[in-house]
Amino acid sequence: MYSLDTRAKAVKKKNKECFKGDWYITGDRAYRDSDGYLFFISRADDVIKSSGYRIGPFEVESALVTHKAVVESAVVGIPHETRGQAIKAFVVLKPEYQPSKELHDELMLHVKKEVAHYQVPSFLEFVPDLPKTVSGKIRRAELKDNEVKKAKSKL
Repeated sequence: MYSLDTRAKAVKKKNKECFKGDWYITGDRAYRDSDGYLFFISRADDVIKSSGYRIGPFEVESALVTHKAVVESAVVGIPHETRGQAIKAFVVLKPEYQPSKELHDELMLHVKKEVAHYQVPSFLEFVPDLPKTVSGKIRRAELKDNEVKKAKSKL
């Protein structure tokens, strides 16, 4: 049986593992530019590894939401036989737009102009909404888990 005490011990252990000396390791990925500014890339567990590239979903999502038809987006890595992972984008449209092949192609072209070639999604799916936590953060893990289940069911 899984008790609150067991859960509390697990959380305490995981929290302790996050400390490396005086540093608390958050799981976020970032870089510092030559001027010393820090730039957030993504959570470590959100990083997509495709064809040898490490891709943070934030940049791709940001490119998608600059399109006039897009309210919000989420990007995840899905299983791919040769690349390790392929990039899949989930897009929520503004109410005045409807999913279509033309809009799909327009969004793909838009993203190609905004990000590096290896960051362009291989797949794009229109969805009515995105799964979120109670604090409003997108639950990419849920989207990814659903895609993994789909891939396994095809085997």
